[in-house]
Amino acid sequence: MVARGVSSVTGFEARLRTVPPVSAETEQSADPVPEDGPLYCSIDDLRHCAGLVMGSPTRFGNMAAPLKYFVDQTSDLWLSGAMIDKPAAVFTSTASLHGGQESTLLSMQLPLLHHGMLVMGLPYSEAGLMTTDSGGTPYGATHWSGADGSRAIDDTELQLCRALGRRVAQTCARLS
Repeated sequence: MVARGVSSVTGFEARLRTVPPVSAETEQSADPVPEDGPLYCSIDDLRHCAGLVMGSPTRFGNMAAPLKYFVDQTSDLWLSGAMIDKPAAVFTSTASLHGGQESTLLSMQLPLLHHGMLVMGLPYSEAGLMTTDSGGTPYGATHWSGADGSRAIDDTELQLCRALGRRVAQTCARLS
């Protein structure tokens, strides 16, 4: 839904990417291309993006280990300043209503701030922030999936996801 928000802005398209899984076994490595779903994100994907919207499931109030591992490999981008002034935003999904959505969003924002990115959230002009009883925060879009993951995204969460993507793309357009 965030990607659809990006694509709703004329001249912009979202490129969906994922990161490889991590393993406690140091001999294991991921296939260079996943069997299905989005391609793995590369450092060059970040270097050449106009803006970045990063998402992760919540893991004990933090971003998931595979995303953290990937982000920890972006030192060359930091050293070169390649991400400075690019718009960025974050989103998450949790199984429990108070499962750490906001702290997860903040954990993803920290490296983006270190990169000098323009981190954006959702302004309270988005009416859904005042009416949501599930997901959505000023720090970014969220979804509450329920303990078994079966709770579908509701209309407010959907609207906030699209608004976040649209906001990042509109900011990219203003800056270009």
